[in-house]
Amino acid sequence: MNRRDFLKTTTVLSAAVLMPHYLLTSEARAANNSRFPVALEPKMDGDVKEFHLFIDIYQHEVVPGFQFHTLAFNNRVPGPEFRVKQGDKVRVILKNKTELNHTIHWHGLHVPWRMDGVPYVTQMPVMPGQEFVYEFTAEPYGTHFYHCHWGTLLHMQSGMFGSFIIENDDDPILKKFPYEREYTLIYSAHDSNFVRNELNAMLERMKERMYLMKTGRFDKKRFAVFNTKEEFVQAVEAGYLPPYVISRRSQADLPQPNWFTVNGKSYPMTPNLYIRSGETIRVRLINAGQTEHYLHLHGHDFWLVADDGLPIPQPWQMNTMRLSPGKTADIIIEGKNRGIWTFHDHDTSRVTNNGLYPGGNLLALVYEDLPAEETELSMMAQKMGLPNLPHVALDE
Repeated sequence: MNRRDFLKTTTVLSAAVLMPHYLLTSEARAANNSRFPVALEPKMDGDVKEFHLFIDIYQHEVVPGFQFHTLAFNNRVPGPEFRVKQGDKVRVILKNKTELNHTIHWHGLHVPWRMDGVPYVTQMPVMPGQEFVYEFTAEPYGTHFYHCHWGTLLHMQSGMFGSFIIENDDDPILKKFPYEREYTLIYSAHDSNFVRNELNAMLERMKERMYLMKTGRFDKKRFAVFNTKEEFVQAVEAGYLPPYVISRRSQADLPQPNWFTVNGKSYPMTPNLYIRSGETIRVRLINAGQTEHYLHLHGHDFWLVADDGLPIPQPWQMNTMRLSPGKTADIIIEGKNRGIWTFHDHDTSRVTNNGLYPGGNLLALVYEDLPAEETELSMMAQKMGLPNLPHVALDE
């Protein structure tokens, strides 16, 4: 076989593996299930649901061929999903296995203020090797998330986020839109160069600080921590230079995301949303990143039914929605237009992998009852001498 025939044969085989009907195989659907957050199982301590989380440095694969070091909960990006009932008593035991400080902020939850996870405001940071116990009652109902609130600029885009779903047996959304399946999609943005450089620098700073603490040379100025604002002002007047004056970064060095992920993956490894004709599905959308997204679904309108976990009394029908940083939104999709449909960010700079389109937060709504002939017919592919158009394109 000569080189030309070999390339033609391998191209045909690759296309056969990736063509649309592959999406309907049991293998593809099983693989797709692993691309959604994994629920963290509690153990019962009386009437309290007790969960265990740890934080460690973890090498995460965004797409085949590209990995970067992250700070991850339980070695997952995103972290495991909490799924509890409204009113449940919750205990989360956090273990810090890294050489950095951390906390957990329960974004959107109505926890006691001492459980809110803001360092030096509600708690001391959880230092290397330490544990901290969060206890609260699960309120309110809806789609929420959690994230680290220490070094937030670095830690959140390093993977320290996860979904927190509070259910109610008397679900108002289920009453209005009887959905049969639901999915959680967590959006984020990552500057892999910033993460690498800042993570290395922060680890070096923490080594110095830990040494000073062990040797009894704790210095408020070196730690940039003061008891009062007046104490801080007096230190500046006496010649102290705050960190933002001798800045470790300039404006140009702030994060410029080059990877955009859904559930920790970029296209073509993003999850698909499976649906059937006549079926209704619920999709929980969480923006745990620093950029806005303008999410557009082809071939359908969807219903916006919850905003920040709160059910909307009069749902809105739309096909493009704005998802700002820190926002959660629940949408309902009705299976009324059979096919394979794109669901993507209409700011196409977020649909790139390291600047190359297509990539990023591009995924598909896939009808499971699509007839086989519709997945195989392709006049364009036949003209090209291929059995079908490939489903995965990495460069236009």
